[in-house]
Amino acid sequence: MERPVNNPWLNRFAVFTAAATLILIGIGGLVTSKGVGMAVPDWPTTYGYNMFLFPISQWVGGIFYEHTHRLVATVVGTLVVALTRWLGGRPARKPLAIIGSLEVLAGVILPRLNPKLTGAGYFLSGIGGVVLLAAVVWVRNEPAERPLRVLGWLAFFAVQLQGLLGGLRVVFYWDAIGIFHAALAQAFLVLLCAIALLTTSWWQNLRAKIPLQADRLRLRSVLLGVTVLIFAQLIVGATMRHAHAGLAIPDFPLAYHKLWPPMDAVSVASYNENRREVNETNPITAFQIGLQMVHRIMALVVVCAVAFCALRTRRLGSRHPLARWSLFWLALVLCQILLGAATIWSNKAADIATLHVLVGALSLVTSALLTIVAFHVLIPGRAAVPAAAQPAKTPFASAKPAVPAQSH
Repeated sequence: MERPVNNPWLNRFAVFTAAATLILIGIGGLVTSKGVGMAVPDWPTTYGYNMFLFPISQWVGGIFYEHTHRLVATVVGTLVVALTRWLGGRPARKPLAIIGSLEVLAGVILPRLNPKLTGAGYFLSGIGGVVLLAAVVWVRNEPAERPLRVLGWLAFFAVQLQGLLGGLRVVFYWDAIGIFHAALAQAFLVLLCAIALLTTSWWQNLRAKIPLQADRLRLRSVLLGVTVLIFAQLIVGATMRHAHAGLAIPDFPLAYHKLWPPMDAVSVASYNENRREVNETNPITAFQIGLQMVHRIMALVVVCAVAFCALRTRRLGSRHPLARWSLFWLALVLCQILLGAATIWSNKAADIATLHVLVGALSLVTSALLTIVAFHVLIPGRAAVPAAAQPAKTPFASAKPAVPAQSH
C-alpha cells in the first residue's frame, strides 16, 4: 500500500543523513585543501589494516584527515541504505536482496579479473553485505509515495557510485575521477536535501497554505537556470582544486595587477618564477589561469542572477516562502564571494578554502530547493489557476490594489 509520508522520525532521519553528508563534504574539502588525498595509498584498507581496525595511534598528519573521510563516508553510505529501505517499505526487500547478492558476487569476481580491482571487490562485498542486512530487517513499514521512493533509489545508487569513485581515485590516481567525485558529492547532497524537504509536514500542507499562482514572472525557469549555473560554477571550482597547482592567480580583485592577466608563454613562466607557494611542486599553466578567470566571471554572473531572483520573488509578496528564502540565498552567495576572496588573500588557507566549499554546497542546495518549491506552487503563466485554488484573499498576496482596466 502506498501512502503520503507523514512520519516525523523519517524526516528527522533524512535530515540527519543530509547533515552527515554535508560534514562528509567538509572533511573531503579539508583533504583536498591540505593536499593529503594520497596520505593513505591503499583502498579500502588503510595501510593494510581493515579501516575499522586501523590503530588510533597512527592517525597522524594527513592520514588523520583521509582516514576520517573514509570512515564518515562509510557511515553516510550505511545511512543512505537505511533511508532507501525506509522509503521503499516492504516491497523494497526483494530488489535489495537481489542487488546485495549481485554486489557480493561482483566483489568475489572482480579481483580475479584484475588485481588492481581487488579494492573495488572488497568495497562491493562490504556494501553488498549491508544491503542484504537492510533487506532482512525493518519489514513492517509501508512504502512512501512514488516520487520519494524514486529519490531514495537514486540516492542508493549514487552513494555507492560515489564511494567507488573515491576509491578508484586512490587506486588509479586520476585527477579526472577526483573532479567527478567532487561534482557528484554536490548533486548527492541536493538529492538528500530534496528527500528531507519532501518528508516534512510543511511540504505536505504547502498547497493548502499557499494557493497556486500563475508563473507570469517565469520564476520556475529562471530558478532552474540559476541552479544549473551554480552547479557548473562548483564543477569549475572542483577542477581548480584538483589541479594541484595552488593559486593560479594570487591576487584579487585584480589578476596579476590587471583586469585580465597576460597568458602568453613568457608571462606564465614569469608567474611561476615569482610564486609565493614555496612548497608547490606543479607549475601553473595558461589553462589554469584562464580557468580561474572563468570562475571569477561566473561568480559575478551568479551573484547578479541570484539578486535578480530575489527581486522577482518579492513580487509574490514579502511573506511568501520563495521571497524569504531568496533573501537567505542571496546572503549565502555574497558570503561565498567573500570566502572566495579570503581564500586568495590568505594564500589558500585550508580552513577558509573548505568553508568556501561548504557555503557553495549550501548555495546549490538552497537554489535547488527553491526551484522545487517554485514548481510546486507556481503554474505556467498562461495556464488558468483552478478555481478551488483561488481564495478571496491569500496571506501572501501583494497589498497593491488592482488597477481597473480602461475602456476604449
